[in-house]
Amino acid sequence: MMEKDAKIYVAGHRGMVGSAICRALAKNGYTNIVTRTHKELNLCRQQEVEQFFAEEKPDYVFLAAAKVGGIMANSQAQADFMYENMTMEMNVIHSAWQNGCKKLLFLGSSCIYPRLAPQPMKEDCLLTSELEQTNEAYALAKISGLKYCAYLNQQYGTDYISVMPTNLYGPNDNYHPTHSHLLPAMIRRFHEAKEAGLSEVACWGTGTPLREMMYVDDLADACVYLMNTYSGDETVNLGTGKEHTIKEIAEMVARVVGYTGKITWDTTKPDGTPRKLLDVSKLERLGYKYTTELEDGIRLAYDDFLNNPMRAER
Repeated sequence: MMEKDAKIYVAGHRGMVGSAICRALAKNGYTNIVTRTHKELNLCRQQEVEQFFAEEKPDYVFLAAAKVGGIMANSQAQADFMYENMTMEMNVIHSAWQNGCKKLLFLGSSCIYPRLAPQPMKEDCLLTSELEQTNEAYALAKISGLKYCAYLNQQYGTDYISVMPTNLYGPNDNYHPTHSHLLPAMIRRFHEAKEAGLSEVACWGTGTPLREMMYVDDLADACVYLMNTYSGDETVNLGTGKEHTIKEIAEMVARVVGYTGKITWDTTKPDGTPRKLLDVSKLERLGYKYTTELEDGIRLAYDDFLNNPMRAER
């Protein structure tokens, strides 16, 4: 168990996941949370990271920092996604080990699993077949991070764990028109269509792929719970175990936003992975289950969008 006054470093605290972890820690009575902005600490610069860990020596680390983006951003900048993610995670994990960090939690992504993995995807299907091409670079970086944690455990006896979240959404999400993920992109698109009085909205692909979505505060609660209760080399899937077609998700977003026009599908654009459902039986055996249903979470996310004055620039 993490001591309530232990020094806890949350890497990536300004992002959607990192900020949710900070909220979860505060809610659970943790009072010594250490954070740094990108301007204060560039995690891609090894010397800066080494100096930070040598000075602060955090007891626990939540590694939520990452370069993230939707299908377009991943496809167009594979080299950037691989380099930045691999560099920052290796710097942080290695420096944590060098400075005696008691425990580290590494956040990966469900995209690490093969494109055509048996559904729902169990933790042991990792590296059994080809990855999805549109986000292969990001997936390879994340696989490297979780493997490095496991290798440190095996070679040096560390207690570093990895969790693989499903698709996430919620407060402090990125609503950029081209660099955002599925649900925030839809929230912005339908909201702007409603404001402009548009008669129809075109969404990418066929609408048939299946997606699992998890509200980010549920994810953060799970991370704090596992940091206190789980140890092991094998990753833990974090999700809801429920899936919806992208068409169903679009209809939910339109309903929440209040858009009543027509939804069309641009089949010249890629669908991405046909299905991505995590097997969360291990998580549930460990004692955690999500609480926020999708449409309720979309309402919370839309409220955040409406109250985020920087949404047009992000």
